[in-house]
Amino acid sequence: MKSTAHHDERIANMTFASVYPHYVTKVEKKDRTVDELHEVITWLTSFTSEEIQSLIDEKVTFRTFFERANLNPNAHLITGVICGYRVEEITNKLTQQTRYLDKLIDELAKGRKMEKILRVPKP
Repeated sequence: MKSTAHHDERIANMTFASVYPHYVTKVEKKDRTVDELHEVITWLTSFTSEEIQSLIDEKVTFRTFFERANLNPNAHLITGVICGYRVEEITNKLTQQTRYLDKLIDELAKGRKMEKILRVPKP
């Protein structure tokens, strides 16, 4: 699947608040918790739970969300396919960051162990 400028712009302008409830539903349906969801978001972005709530309340776009984020230096270790795209091959930085988040949440919902989701290196 090839990303387009229109697709990238649509993602950039989507609000985090509009997607967040879907993240919650997805993980809770699979017996994971909002705390675990926040742990994953925090790992990727460095946002605290309070900051996540503030971003939701502000109705920030994904563009603003990732502009304010301090992306984890190990985010490049997130690989695989999400929404028909191989995340490591996405050329638009913001779209890739958004798909990183989608991929982590997907792994959480699929029951993957937290240390694997958070790319904890093996000793």
